[in-house]
Amino acid sequence: MINFSSYKPRIFPVLGDVHDAEIDRAKNIDPNVSLNRTKIWELGREDHVGYLSTSPSVAYGLTQGEYGSIEFYEKITNQDTKGGLGELAITQADFKTPYFDICAYLTDDDDTYRGTMYYPNLRTSGFSVNIPEPQGIIERSFDMVGESAITWQGDNKYLIYGSHTAGSGDDGEIDLTSRPAVEDPDTADKYMIRVVRVRSGTSTVLTITTDYSYDSGTKILTIVSAATNDVYKYWYTSGTAPATQFTDNDSDVAGLLGDCASIYLYIPASGHPVAGDYIYRLQSVNLAVTFDREDLREIGNKDVVARGVKSTTVTATLGRKLEQFTVEEVLRGAVADFGKIDVEKFSDEIALIIKIFSDNTKATLKHGFLCTSMSPTSVKHGAAVENYTDGEAVIEGSTFSISADATVLGI
Repeated sequence: MINFSSYKPRIFPVLGDVHDAEIDRAKNIDPNVSLNRTKIWELGREDHVGYLSTSPSVAYGLTQGEYGSIEFYEKITNQDTKGGLGELAITQADFKTPYFDICAYLTDDDDTYRGTMYYPNLRTSGFSVNIPEPQGIIERSFDMVGESAITWQGDNKYLIYGSHTAGSGDDGEIDLTSRPAVEDPDTADKYMIRVVRVRSGTSTVLTITTDYSYDSGTKILTIVSAATNDVYKYWYTSGTAPATQFTDNDSDVAGLLGDCASIYLYIPASGHPVAGDYIYRLQSVNLAVTFDREDLREIGNKDVVARGVKSTTVTATLGRKLEQFTVEEVLRGAVADFGKIDVEKFSDEIALIIKIFSDNTKATLKHGFLCTSMSPTSVKHGAAVENYTDGEAVIEGSTFSISADATVLGI
């Protein structure tokens, strides 16, 4: 059997000069594949005629323990240098067209390598950050969608990813002798899963014969019309293991608790954010982002040919024990102890900041979320016998920023 410690997940960004990485602190991975087969009947026949199959639908769920790294957000948006210190924030626009592969290298209890589970061309359909209680483990969950799921085994058991940067006078030849490509069992003379060229910031998926070729004798991948500073990324399968399947990350913390987070709520027009916008007595916080994707196909092609997001919904749920009415005062845009809080006068320009630190001293910011132009959608004050009174507020918007830079977050 394959134990959790022998399930080694890895992500491969497709676009840009961005490369693969292991998926750290993953706690649960839940791919669900619908085969989308329709049974066909006809008059005059008792049994069905056969099946018509459209492309499978893959729903890929992944949950990570929060560990303070922004790396996974960068990988799923196909960028390595955005969101960190001194850099621009990752926003909803960065999720529109990027796509990526996720695989898992599988070894059983006898240390026998069994194969690779491969989910290509995934896109992000949503994610959430959940702080369940003051000292609960912070988790982040990601929802991805795709159209393919493949198990590579036997002679093709290892998924190989490589990259090559063309130098001056480069002839476009890439030697794969150390890990030779193995032919796709379903398609004669197909050795490469995908070859991508990144030239002057533009990524292009190359076409076999026209743009590249592979010689199974010499083990040479040849790029046609190679140019200086081009980056070539390539995927294939092999019977020889990749150099890296999973690298233990012992530099980041094992996990972060709710006491490592700070929550701010304010109305930007008031001149904030300031330290006084910190919200006390919160018991739970959930930030959920959902993308309404528009991934297009075309007649005569089974593959998705264009990727996009029509709209984004950002929802934050703030739960607390009812003591003061600070949250309601902010939603109303009122000063402390304002005499009347009428829900009909709540603002629709609320801003929320969630900051995540390396520990509960809050000396080192790891990253955070800024959500603006949010409007309250519900408030609740529930009571039950033998319990303190609960309070909950839900606010909703359509814009967010993710950054490790406090100046981007605003405080």
